Amino acid sequence: MPVEKTKSAKIFKIRGRVVTVNLIPGTKVYGEELIKEKAVEYRVWDSWRSKPSAAIKNGLKNFPLQENMIVLYLGIANGTTASHFSDVVGKNGLIYGVEISGRPFRELLPLAEKRGNIVPILANARKPEDYEHTIIDKVDLVYQDVATDDQITVLIRNCEKFLKSGGYAVLAIKSQSIDVVKPPKQVYKECLQELEKYFEILDKVELDPYEKFHLFVVMKWKK
Repeated sequence: MPVEKTKSAKIFKIRGRVVTVNLIPGTKVYGEELIKEKAVEYRVWDSWRSKPSAAIKNGLKNFPLQENMIVLYLGIANGTTASHFSDVVGKNGLIYGVEISGRPFRELLPLAEKRGNIVPILANARKPEDYEHTIIDKVDLVYQDVATDDQITVLIRNCEKFLKSGGYAVLAIKSQSIDVVKPPKQVYKECLQELEKYFEILDKVELDPYEKFHLFVVMKWKK
């Protein structure tokens, strides 16, 4: 079956489904389908369970995650999406994963140990000073998936502390977490106006029907 390339060297599409090259062949993380094609094993990246996959499925053209990157992942939870990030950055890349909740963090630990390129951090993403001693180098990309009304502020604070000059930030704006009264498109507009003070907007796409009331935004740090 044909394997279609995307702009990210390690993310592909097979029969319309988003896939990543499995870092640990033969191993599943959350029951996803494995596909072998020309001696390469791919993991199907479930668009109903992962916002970046939904964004790519919905036509996002610019997803800047690449091999060997250092990533700060805010709101990593139990690592479902991060496992695909792990596939993409590869053995020489690294993902710092911040999670505030104990239960998903405990579920993340064995995954991180098995994959070898995820560093779990039990902390509040609102307080980057609490984990700045863990993140030694500036990161190439900050990915934020935290359901909070101040998620824009959380992203900016972490980027100011950890993102390298000209690095990338990716955000899933959750309109219902920010304001349940305003129409989602109004929330998106106001968030984008604030983000444009700090970032160049490279790409954006709504995530319906996979995730309702979400806007997925890819940006480049102006600093």
